[in-house]
Amino acid sequence: MSNLRFNAAAIQTDLPNPARRQDMKRNTSRIVELIDMAVTGYAPFLPVRLLVFPEFAHSAPAYETLKELRERLGVEIPNEHTEAVCRKARELGVFIQMGSMLELDPKYPGALFNTTCLVGPQGILYRYRKVNPWLPWEVHTSPHDIDGYEEDLFPVAETEIGTLGSAICYDWIFPEVLRELALRGAEILLRVSAYMDPFGATEPNSWWTTVNRCRALENIAYVVAANQAASLKNYPPFSWPGGSMIVDYDGRIVSQATPGSGEKITIGPIDVEMLRDERERRSAHQMLLHLRTETSTQGRRRVFPGGTFQQGQDLTFEENV
Repeated sequence: MSNLRFNAAAIQTDLPNPARRQDMKRNTSRIVELIDMAVTGYAPFLPVRLLVFPEFAHSAPAYETLKELRERLGVEIPNEHTEAVCRKARELGVFIQMGSMLELDPKYPGALFNTTCLVGPQGILYRYRKVNPWLPWEVHTSPHDIDGYEEDLFPVAETEIGTLGSAICYDWIFPEVLRELALRGAEILLRVSAYMDPFGATEPNSWWTTVNRCRALENIAYVVAANQAASLKNYPPFSWPGGSMIVDYDGRIVSQATPGSGEKITIGPIDVEMLRDERERRSAHQMLLHLRTETSTQGRRRVFPGGTFQQGQDLTFEENV
């Protein structure tokens, strides 16, 4: 069977929000169990080769100051959590877009990133750091704000199952982010998200569904979108509707978890060979080729200037406001 035709799994979690870094072990253990369930349980069908987890699956920005987050939840990468998922990826021969965690990097003292890692049988393939924190609540650092930041803001990974790229939650409200990944070759866009009620998959505020379908069709790419599904009890002050889904390159929902269903695995087929054929042969609705980049003025206008991060500054919710 072709490596380019397989099932993807969008796995939503309903776990207590860790208050300290030691609490993250409980969440990681459950994530590893869910990986086993998805791969072994659906083995009689198309093999599950790609798994995506939601934002905050490992830890969330639960405090109002950067100082508190760094002291209580910040971890360097790699760590015991990434290693546990890497071992499972090697064992099962799969690719896993991890849920996010709060990352410390000695290269950028004082910063704290909301980070998700793509791992495969070979280990960590890239780390994506959220470029657009959800203001004003999220006080972690955008890599865009660091003067002299050296890493790629929008990495993609060429793998045996296709070219993968991810972005985190609020990033998806900015179509430029996903267009950048698609123009770099991403064929499957992975959404690591925590969309709280009421901005879920139900009317009248079905932002989740609308955005996932738009990003798929406008980039001629598959979307595998995992949304947080934690209850108000587990992740106050919000409840999270889930509704995780897989969308094809024409914006059609392939499969979706029932909104409000809590912890759940939803699978759906990905056919990268068909996607590549569509991108190669179609002349209509070929937005990646029809894009007239010169008509856009957005790249020439400074809206939220970079380089504003200050080492030693304790960013707070009040300062974000």
